[in-house]
Amino acid sequence: MESFPVTRIAESRKGQIDYNNLRFGVYFTDHIFVMDYSEGRWHSPRIEPNGPMAISPANMTFHYGQAVFEGQKAFRRPDGSIVLFRPDAHVARLNRSCRALCIPDVPEDTVLQGIRQVVELEREFVPSTRGHSLYIRPFVIAMDNLLGVQSSQSFRLIVLLSPVANYYPEGLKPVRLHVAQHHSRAARGGLGMAKTPANYAASLLPAKRAKEKGYTQVLWLDATEHKYVEEVGTMNIFFKINDELYTPPLDGDTILSGITRMSVIELCRSWGVPVHEQRVSIQRLFESFQAGELQEVFGTGTAAVVSPVGEIHYNNDSMSLNGESIGPMAQRLYDAITGIQYGDEADPFGWIHPVC
Repeated sequence: MESFPVTRIAESRKGQIDYNNLRFGVYFTDHIFVMDYSEGRWHSPRIEPNGPMAISPANMTFHYGQAVFEGQKAFRRPDGSIVLFRPDAHVARLNRSCRALCIPDVPEDTVLQGIRQVVELEREFVPSTRGHSLYIRPFVIAMDNLLGVQSSQSFRLIVLLSPVANYYPEGLKPVRLHVAQHHSRAARGGLGMAKTPANYAASLLPAKRAKEKGYTQVLWLDATEHKYVEEVGTMNIFFKINDELYTPPLDGDTILSGITRMSVIELCRSWGVPVHEQRVSIQRLFESFQAGELQEVFGTGTAAVVSPVGEIHYNNDSMSLNGESIGPMAQRLYDAITGIQYGDEADPFGWIHPVC
């Protein structure tokens, strides 16, 4: 297996990290994996010290947003070994995002090997506390310096690492959602299926307004009719109705193809739980609740894994679910996925990739 050149940092920052009060996305490791694209090819894969970069004010990423990113995790198991969860699926999705932003495909094998090598180099940063992990953030930015709306001809891929605690400090406490009626996350034919900064920037104002009203996140409806549920915050969403699961389909280019979403679907089908990928209107959701058929609602994503929903507010109506405690399906899925990640459960799907 190819090994890439390493330039080591002069002094480690590991001693600056308070692992007893770890937060999400605050601390970073000593090294990054880097690769450049120019003259029609990706080249110069390497590991170098993590630190400030010199970038021109004319860099096209600042002006036209030609950038994509990913998010995955490495886990330390009780025996001290370190593993990755579905890294191949994450890198494949990175390339789908690249295509949506006119960024050339990254060589997936090279990126996977770079991730493995930099994680192994930074293995001392991987937390040992259950529920904590090493968050892996590959991203690609344009590197041309030009004012003019066009695609850059040069790019840089960087893999940044961050030891993290749970995304929500309160753990699996159900969240309260406010339905966005005047804002949209993504429109058909747009960038909703890509992990690109523009999608997340568009979510900031609605999320801010929801929090001002006492809600945790925004529940997004479709941009065309403002009728069908699409995502929750930055996560995919599931509904358990009459012992069957429903989740919005990915056929409209407005919803991100979540790796955790995919894992939930595969797990449930292996358990014999019917899963339907179909549109669910906010009206049907409330009707199902009033009829006593809506049993659970939960979001899924790499950062939080499973996030149960305790309340949904729409217009002047609200519904409270499971006494605002986590439902049995959400709990079972959380336990199964984290069990596979941390080695408590067998991995019949081949999701786990050893690092060291």
